[in-house]
Amino acid sequence: MSVVIARTPDEIWQYVEDIASHVAWMKDAHAIRFTSDIQKGVGTTFECDTRIGPFHLIDKMEITEWETARVMGVRHDGIVSGRGQFSLTPSGQNQTTFRWAESLSFPWFLGGRLGALVARPILHRVWSGNLERLKAGFENLST
Repeated sequence: MSVVIARTPDEIWQYVEDIASHVAWMKDAHAIRFTSDIQKGVGTTFECDTRIGPFHLIDKMEITEWETARVMGVRHDGIVSGRGQFSLTPSGQNQTTFRWAESLSFPWFLGGRLGALVARPILHRVWSGNLERLKAGFENLST
């Protein structure tokens, strides 16, 4: 999924590179605790208390890609595993297309592939809302 934000990739990156700030715009992220000495860049590890409806889990993550103002990739380890990526692409004067991609695997006790299929529209709605909150946060700032 993606959203166009009326800011440059550099301006957006200055905010999203602060991983701890993600709880401000991600409705499903309730707390982030770093488990590495570093808090930016490849190798950063952290735990995120994630809540979607009645489901609560600790998402253990590691930053696997980090290209300033371009890409942030993550590996999910824990109950749900997989990979995710934010990418920022210039799309017009002072505009950026912010893309969010996820590929997740659910364990058998959460329904495995069937659970993932059922969760897909729910997660899409949650993550789309997150992107809209991110966009609104930037666009409501005075320029």
